[in-house]
Amino acid sequence: MKKIKTASVSLLVLVAMSFAPAYARQPYMESALGHLREARASLQRATPNKGGHRERAIELVNQAIAQVEAGIRYAR
Repeated sequence: MKKIKTASVSLLVLVAMSFAPAYARQPYMESALGHLREARASLQRATPNKGGHRERAIELVNQAIAQVEAGIRYAR
């Protein structure tokens, strides 16, 4: 009986460990992060004569990047 209990606990631990990497991975958040970084690069390459809107957009994208990064860290 003790062997069965030990085997059951071991199996449960292995199953739990196999789900941990999948849970920590955030494919949609990581994808969004990549898109935001691409958007920031495009905004930075754009000409600056936009009445300050380009600069404000860069600030907002930087804030969005920080929030997505924080969300990814929180999920881990």
